[in-house]
Amino acid sequence: MENNVNISMKKELTEKQIRELIDRAMAMLQRSYIPYSHFAVGAALLAKDGRIFTGCNIENAAYSPSVCAERTAFFKAISEGATEFDAIAIVGGKDRHADSFCPPCGVCRQVMMEWCRPEEFQIITAVESGAYQIHTLAEYLPDGFGPGNLA
Repeated sequence: MENNVNISMKKELTEKQIRELIDRAMAMLQRSYIPYSHFAVGAALLAKDGRIFTGCNIENAAYSPSVCAERTAFFKAISEGATEFDAIAIVGGKDRHADSFCPPCGVCRQVMMEWCRPEEFQIITAVESGAYQIHTLAEYLPDGFGPGNLA
């Protein structure tokens, strides 16, 4: 008889952790540099070691050199030696007001594929600390291309 046990390594986040990530992401809305789109995004990334790295979007007049909040948080974390992650909270909206759920763009999803286990990494989108959704990277990027494809 075959045993079909599915053991998930996904970390169960506490309500306190979720709210802290959302609050830290909300604070980053004020640091966004958004003179062109006026659409601010803030992110807070939870590393497996418990550290939280924040990021905001930073626009550029030439547009393509702009960087998203999620990638800012990831690159800060990686530059500080963190390489394993549990979750990220993302908030965004016009004129620095988070008024709708703001999922990560395709480029950010691809960056997440480089550093995260898709079935385990949790993406929290929120409009406030009590109004949020949680999805895995695998849900946002099914059949994603990552380092395993090159092994």
